[in-house]
Amino acid sequence: MVINLQKGQRISLSKEAPGLTKLMCGLGWDIAKRSGSSFFGAFGNTQNCDLDASVICLDKNDKITDIGNVLYFGNLLHKSGAITHLGDNLTGAGTGDDEQIIVDLARLPKEIVKLVFTVNIYDCIARKQEFAQVQNAFVRLVNTSNNQELAKYHLSGSEYKGMTGMIMAEIYNHNNEWKMAAIGNGINVNGLQGLMKVYA
Repeated sequence: MVINLQKGQRISLSKEAPGLTKLMCGLGWDIAKRSGSSFFGAFGNTQNCDLDASVICLDKNDKITDIGNVLYFGNLLHKSGAITHLGDNLTGAGTGDDEQIIVDLARLPKEIVKLVFTVNIYDCIARKQEFAQVQNAFVRLVNTSNNQELAKYHLSGSEYKGMTGMIMAEIYNHNNEWKMAAIGNGINVNGLQGLMKVYA
């Protein structure tokens, strides 16, 4: 049975799926209809709202040690072969996952102990877009060996007014046990580079 996580909740992937080695992280969202107001003014601009999912690989000090440890639409495959980003969705249209990232935990370099899954709005300043214009955002984990959905975390868009980036979830290794944490923290940054500065 899938676990529906609340913000701040943590679960043990090793206990929920013993022997887990390979998983898929799916991220999805919809663009809200033009109603109300946003940080950038009445209604904002919802045309061509392009959200980009990324995974940032961190060491034991919660730092990025190599630019190659950031996976996004411009860097789809980690040099170890352990992480594969399946590509960019420019609109968020359709049902199900908008972007997917495959992680082979067994192939991760030992120095990588945490994976941070993020979403940011591409060219947010020029387009005057922010996360109050996004709805139905979620992140989910699937055990690829049997296609079992392990956990899902739904985010509420109302608390992210003025935010242009979001730290959605973390997968981390603690005492040789892989765990997942539902984060759901919105931050006001200009693109992926702004998100990366959090871990510089």
